[in-house]
Amino acid sequence: MKNQGRNRPFQRNDRKSVPKRAEGYWLWGIHAVEAALSNPARKLVRLLATRNAKQKIPEGLIAQLKVDEAQPSDLDGLLPPGAVHQGLALQTEPLTTLDVSDITDCHRVVVFDQLTDPHNIGAIFRSASAFGFDAAVLQTRNVPPLTGVAAKTAAGALETVKEVRAVNIARALDELCEAGFWCIGLDGGGDQLIADAVKSSPKLAIVIGAEGAGLRPAVAKACDAIASIPITSAMESLNASNAAAIAFYECARGNTDA
Repeated sequence: MKNQGRNRPFQRNDRKSVPKRAEGYWLWGIHAVEAALSNPARKLVRLLATRNAKQKIPEGLIAQLKVDEAQPSDLDGLLPPGAVHQGLALQTEPLTTLDVSDITDCHRVVVFDQLTDPHNIGAIFRSASAFGFDAAVLQTRNVPPLTGVAAKTAAGALETVKEVRAVNIARALDELCEAGFWCIGLDGGGDQLIADAVKSSPKLAIVIGAEGAGLRPAVAKACDAIASIPITSAMESLNASNAAAIAFYECARGNTDA
């Protein structure tokens, strides 16, 4: 008879082994999982790992919770279709979200206006972290929680860029302006180039609109400046995450006061 002890592998058809949705959500992929394990603010529930993937995680990170051995097919069935899990799936509680008043001492902030696609949001978080942005402001309504897809695309950046939620983005920009931020909206019809708009401003907020719709009028009006990224006439516009990365780079390159 085979050993039925505590080291038995994860079974999808074992009701006791399948965590309830109310206990949290799943993150997957090496970068997202390692970053979450390294974040003391994360409340961890459970880690599923294939034998090979477990060996890639530093022992100090996985000593803090139970690790259940799983087969790749187990993770395929547990996670959304097409999830590239790399043999790892971590169940965790959501991070605590902040208010705008909690980030007034930051220096670099990205603000999302109507951007809801988790792939784009995750990619922008990743670029924001790479170029030293401290926080991201998202609308409370219409923007879903930042869970598995966004975390995988962000490659760990959800743990380093603070998530802020605001009911009204225009009012959030007003608060940032009052706190000394120079708020710059990105738009193809901007009256100045992004490289010029970010110069010599110690506190910057870059506002990214939804693809196609762009910035809403009230949000654009709340910005101190509307800036554009110079591109050739062969292409009408840039993907939101690409545009954000260029703007973040210009903030890092053109600013020495922060």
